[in-house]
Amino acid sequence: MFKSNLVRQAILCAFTTGIVTHSMAQALAPNASPAPAPSSPQTEDDEIETIIVTAGKRRENIQEIPITVHAMNSTALKEQNIGNFDDFVNYMPNVTLGGRGPGQADIFIRGMAIQPIVFRLSAAQGVMPNVALYVDEQPVTAPGRNMDVYAADLSRIEVLPGPQGTLFGASSQAGTVRYITNKPMFDELSGGFSASLADTHKGETSDAIEGYINLPLNEQLALRAVLYNVNRGGYIDNVYGEFTLDPEINPASAVNVPDNATFETTNNLALIENDFNASAYTGFRLGLNYQITDNWQLLLQQAGQKLDVDGVFDYDPEVGDLEVAHFFPDTLEDEFLQTSWTLEGRLKDLELLYTGAYLDRDIDQSADFISYNNSGAFIAYYTCTYTNPDYIVNYDISPDIITQVRECKDPTKGFTAIQQHSRLTHELRIATDPEEKLSAIAGIFYDDYEIKTQDDWWYLAATELGFAPNAPITAANNINPDTRPANVTFFNDITRTEEQIAVFGELKYALSDRLSLALGLRWYDIESDFTGSSNFADGIFQGSQNTDRGRDYDVSGGHSKAPLKENGIIPKISLSYQQDRNRLYYLTYAEGFRPGGFNRSGGFSSFNPDFPDINLTYDSDDVYNHEIGWKTLLQERRLRFNGNIYFIKWENMQVSRYDPINVSRLTFIENAANAEIFGIELDAAWDISANFTLSSALSYNRTELTDIKARIIETAPVGSELPLTPKLQANIRTNYYWQLGEYEASWLLGLQYAGKSWSSIVSQERERQDSYTIVNFSLGLKRSPWSVKFYIDNLTDKRADLFINNQDFVPRITTNRPRTFGLSFSYDYN
Repeated sequence: MFKSNLVRQAILCAFTTGIVTHSMAQALAPNASPAPAPSSPQTEDDEIETIIVTAGKRRENIQEIPITVHAMNSTALKEQNIGNFDDFVNYMPNVTLGGRGPGQADIFIRGMAIQPIVFRLSAAQGVMPNVALYVDEQPVTAPGRNMDVYAADLSRIEVLPGPQGTLFGASSQAGTVRYITNKPMFDELSGGFSASLADTHKGETSDAIEGYINLPLNEQLALRAVLYNVNRGGYIDNVYGEFTLDPEINPASAVNVPDNATFETTNNLALIENDFNASAYTGFRLGLNYQITDNWQLLLQQAGQKLDVDGVFDYDPEVGDLEVAHFFPDTLEDEFLQTSWTLEGRLKDLELLYTGAYLDRDIDQSADFISYNNSGAFIAYYTCTYTNPDYIVNYDISPDIITQVRECKDPTKGFTAIQQHSRLTHELRIATDPEEKLSAIAGIFYDDYEIKTQDDWWYLAATELGFAPNAPITAANNINPDTRPANVTFFNDITRTEEQIAVFGELKYALSDRLSLALGLRWYDIESDFTGSSNFADGIFQGSQNTDRGRDYDVSGGHSKAPLKENGIIPKISLSYQQDRNRLYYLTYAEGFRPGGFNRSGGFSSFNPDFPDINLTYDSDDVYNHEIGWKTLLQERRLRFNGNIYFIKWENMQVSRYDPINVSRLTFIENAANAEIFGIELDAAWDISANFTLSSALSYNRTELTDIKARIIETAPVGSELPLTPKLQANIRTNYYWQLGEYEASWLLGLQYAGKSWSSIVSQERERQDSYTIVNFSLGLKRSPWSVKFYIDNLTDKRADLFINNQDFVPRITTNRPRTFGLSFSYDYN
């Protein structure tokens, strides 16, 4: 158990680190010894670059704020070929990704991880993520489907680990990731484009082109436009396969299937394809900046993207390396439009900002579901005929449906979904001069979020078995009142809403020239609603007639029209000590939360009477974080060494489970456990010389389940590690530059390491994921304004276990892209 000994370890480690850092600074300082003076005075150009961030809702130097922030600026994003989620998490300490492909991922920070809910239920039953994702000032977080925005013309990506609830609110329980776009500038005409071509080992070719222009229209107006089109070739094959229902694999569903039953075999001949998991990002962004007066400025932005994905990004090791055998089309279209506006200015000594945004996102997906035959409790009912002739009279059905022996028909099963996400946010905040002895930032935030989902499950044998066309419950609050197509035996038609208002503020008081105390509070009020229906097709036992069989989430079970309401206050306190311009130390206590929600099966009895019934709702889960950190610039500000040590208590963890044998045919959520996390993050960068730079990051997490609270879900035992959390993660990057005639040449070598981890907290789904090391290399040549780069990603062709899941009822492994050779060209004018 952790208990207080780990807190003592944290304090001792921080104290030791402070002494060592102080000693290093003294030893490396120019006046620490009688070493000769430098031949020329140091300039800012000789110092290591620092990044301006807005993690504290102000523009501040990352080294001067007592907040843990990791950031990659536009240069680093370009050097590392960062495009989407999968790319950037490799170089962010303590960040992991759990998911099954583009647009279907959850982000985890500092070990606060639970295996993601299956994408098929992300809208109907998924919990809100515990890491908030922002594009500029708007949260775009979504359950199980974080918006996969391509990183075109970004100023930086900021990662704020740990609870960020005071300034960023709900779902910032484990941290916040912010995409900060480049804004129109008044003082320069600039533009550029880049193009690349890449080839993946035993995969398809990829290509990309993106461009931007910054155009001052006059002294008060500036326009910035961005366009991009990125095609990433596939590397997973859909190979030939055959499938036959096998009662020995799933005996629980084989009730009354005799030995003389016949079983139809299906194959996927029409769908076999090499490298079928291609993806494409096509998007734009337009920004208009208007300098109203010397003190006031208005920014308008419109952004849009279409993500097209084919195939899957997790392979079946039983079929082969980077191979699956799928029997239903796998496609995804994910489009969004975002309109945002920001008005900022000054009233005397006060800074004021109002920002708002509207997001409209549409998702259309199709996926194979044939492996459900190996797990579902009612497979025989939905796939096999009956032989009793009395059913013809008893249930008034067609005699054609009754057969001499039970015939199990086409076992092909699939899934399609249409999701509509809409989000409107407003934030008004005011800030005083941060240089004053007493300074403050305060604001009010409003968020109105709606998800509409229509999820259809297709069983291709249903019509032959006499199932009636499936229609939504007549009295339910449905999105689509139409009867679904033939062979849709189950569907969700659900609307989820979440409306939130919050008031927040942070007060900072300078106790002395070096010591400051900051206090923060956030009051929130959240109202969530869950309405619509889940609908079961009617078969021969209902006379092959639709009978409104299903669940109306305004009246069925424990459901009603009453919304779920939550409110509360989350605090933050921080004490910082600025020893000098090069050394900052801080202590922080902060809390975070994630809102609760509804269970579709709430109020219904479990199939197995030995299992408790599912609660109607699940509660919010809460995080309590204690942190010690430091930020230092050493060796005449050529060496940056930052770090922090933290101890986190996570209570009432929200865990999802699907148990169609004992509990329900519907996935449910339970507050299943408590956990503790002790961790260390280190981040360093060193300008060794004018030509050679070295940067590195490392994280260590010791996670432990401390209490099992689950009534139904069978979790790993107390003392077990949390999932998707390597004890050790590290990365290192080296850059070397030299002059080659009129050209500036460079090479870059990057390495990422992740230790072993577990795939799930649920005992029956828990698999060990192997450690891995990935190496990237690039060689560049530049002569302004042109540059060219040759790169190799995944030099050793390592197959990493990123996420092992059984969400398709067979083990599948999400992995990284195989070794890829690429060539890119870019042009930048300013």
